[in-house]
Amino acid sequence: MTKKLIKLLSLMLVTAVVFTGCQPAGEETKSDDFEKYGQEFKGKIAKSYEESEEWWPTTPKPPAGTPNVLIVLLDDVGFAHIGAYGGLIETPRIDQLAQNGLLYNNFHTTALCSPSRASIMAGRNHHRIGLGSHSLTAMGFPGYNAYPPESAKSVAKHLQKAGFVNYALGKWDHTPLYEVSRSGPFDRWPSGEGFDHYYGFMAADADNFRSLIWTDHNPIEDWEDKEAYHLSEALADKGIEFITSHVSVSPDKPFMMFWAPVAMHSPHQAPKEYIERYKGKFDMGWDKAREIIHKTQLEMGVIPTGTQLSMRIPEIPAWDSLKPEERKLYARQMEVFAAMMTHVDEHIGRMVDALERTDQLDNTLIFVTSDNGSSGEGGLAGTFNETYVLNGLQTPFEANMSHYEDWGGPNTYPHFHAGWAMAGNTPFKYFKQIVHRGGIQDPLIVHWPKGIKSKGEVRNQYHHIIDIAPTIMEVTATPFLKELDGEEQMDFDGVSMMYSFDSPDAPTQHPEQYSELFGNRAIYKDGWKAVTIHGNRMPWNVNVTAPFETDVWELYNLNEDFSESVNLADQYPEKLEELKKRWDELAWEYNVYPLYDDMVMRIAKQQGRLFGDRKEFVYYSPGAVRIAEKASAPVKDRSHSIETKLNLTGKEEGVVVACGGFTGGYTLFIKNNRAYYDYNFYHGVYYTLESPPLPKGDVDLKFVFRKTGFIQGVGELYVNGEKVDEVAMPEMHIATFSLSETFDVGVDYGTPVSNRYSITNHFPYTGELDKVIVRLMED
Repeated sequence: MTKKLIKLLSLMLVTAVVFTGCQPAGEETKSDDFEKYGQEFKGKIAKSYEESEEWWPTTPKPPAGTPNVLIVLLDDVGFAHIGAYGGLIETPRIDQLAQNGLLYNNFHTTALCSPSRASIMAGRNHHRIGLGSHSLTAMGFPGYNAYPPESAKSVAKHLQKAGFVNYALGKWDHTPLYEVSRSGPFDRWPSGEGFDHYYGFMAADADNFRSLIWTDHNPIEDWEDKEAYHLSEALADKGIEFITSHVSVSPDKPFMMFWAPVAMHSPHQAPKEYIERYKGKFDMGWDKAREIIHKTQLEMGVIPTGTQLSMRIPEIPAWDSLKPEERKLYARQMEVFAAMMTHVDEHIGRMVDALERTDQLDNTLIFVTSDNGSSGEGGLAGTFNETYVLNGLQTPFEANMSHYEDWGGPNTYPHFHAGWAMAGNTPFKYFKQIVHRGGIQDPLIVHWPKGIKSKGEVRNQYHHIIDIAPTIMEVTATPFLKELDGEEQMDFDGVSMMYSFDSPDAPTQHPEQYSELFGNRAIYKDGWKAVTIHGNRMPWNVNVTAPFETDVWELYNLNEDFSESVNLADQYPEKLEELKKRWDELAWEYNVYPLYDDMVMRIAKQQGRLFGDRKEFVYYSPGAVRIAEKASAPVKDRSHSIETKLNLTGKEEGVVVACGGFTGGYTLFIKNNRAYYDYNFYHGVYYTLESPPLPKGDVDLKFVFRKTGFIQGVGELYVNGEKVDEVAMPEMHIATFSLSETFDVGVDYGTPVSNRYSITNHFPYTGELDKVIVRLMED
């Protein structure tokens, strides 16, 4: 026998041993020799191989035929946006899933992104897992601390332990932003919740043309050098890559994929050709659009016969009362929104095609839903720059109109008028954040050809987003682990919806549900609903405080009034009090108390908790990059200095430090041998400081902001201790530059803060940069 043949046979033998060792999981008990070997061993070890018996550890593996799971969680998509729900936007690929699956018309969420996204994974009410509001407005109480307990691990964790491979893509914003960096901690990242791979953005939104992405725990920007990049397409590309890779390597292993695009959250951005397709399609305005949608919904049977169209709320103007130029701009806003929706629908279809191409579609359980109702956060004019809204401001009409031509392109970060959100929630009133049906009732399409016999039918059982996880567990026959990683697990609050798949008339198994968000409260019980808007605050009003006891409650019989159009509070006061009492009982049970409505103070207290009395922040190059804005030195409305020491030859250029992006922020940089500090306010307003030509050798470069009043002050630029420029800064950001842009030393990742340097290469500093020191000073 030749040496080559011997070598080949040896290799074949090793390969056979490795692969035959992957046995199905079975019931195991620890052997007597566990302590001796430090691992389970059920074989036999003797001095000789002939007398010994081999035994291989097993790996968990679900039974053959276990379905895959795909959750498509859209953002800010209202009940009436999808074509299958009577909407005016073209969504043929989602509609196709509805035609071959089930459409639920009584499905509810928490009214906001962070809580819904935590709940869909956890299968538990959002206050019970610390996400009573957005993670940015966390408080130090069990219902609001943004720290889901280890006793409430996600459905992904259960599936992972059972042998699934789990993939998360897109938005993951219920991790507190101060934990979003390469140093973690990663307990509340997708990896800590049972996902084996992650590709997405760890923020409330993202620029669709220049996205700041995390791949597992590593920051990347793969939009660079791609002319036609759009985030929805990139997420679909990665989803298809994951699917085809998985099926190629592990065809006998099921997977779960959580796919969550930025669509349709602000910024509403779409390729130009998609926007052009909708030109003139919404000139009828939001009032007529609601009428058309309502009529279509009735004809399709999406809503019960006799459902009224709720009245337009008084805060939203009648379309016919608007000036011609207002109607022109607002129609354009909706054209862009529709374009983005059709675009993401197309890429959802590409992933469905990948499932079909790999013979996985028939046995993949697909959910398509949204995290809350359509968003009215754009206010009563919409905005070309979402940062206005984040700082409690309404965008001037003239500023918006100046961006009419490029609305939805890379030079805007837009949101539409609240009137269009109302239309997207037809037949309901109100919006995201509010717990009337306009804020919490969402589309849900379920598609599973192998397991659901019914096709294209409507299901009207009451259900909630916490029911998705238990449904996945039942469909995949995955056991609920009472203990996970050494922690006893709380039971799910949700119930499985599987009973309804082929039983259209089955009574709901979720007859009661409380709601609370930002003080807005509601309870549903056996078809009756009590609800109140705290302080009558609309979503575009950032900080309204009011006594909770003065809130006015409403009462609806949803069995007869699907659209919450007839308030029965005066007619049935005893019923209302009964429901309010029950809400209070559930509030105590699920950690809803204490109620607190001062959002500005909540954010400020978060900052105090994070930074305490710390006055100095030292950031070293090259590692101090992609730090979340909320985790960077808290300089807003504070006197402070930013300082670095450089050794210059006269050829250096680039960013020393930057925070934010083209929507707002600050940057200190060198260009043409001069130092600049640029503060990017709104609508092309920059506060710029410029030095004379810089000397060679050791140079101390320093910016100082001296506060002179509320959100205003004076900026000063120093070179080697000498003041070289000064500028008044009469208006500044109150709270936020951006939800997604970051703090970076030596580079400006994402979009550029300043219009004085390149928008494509991040303008990295070309010299040696040791560190940047930020110091907070007494005001």
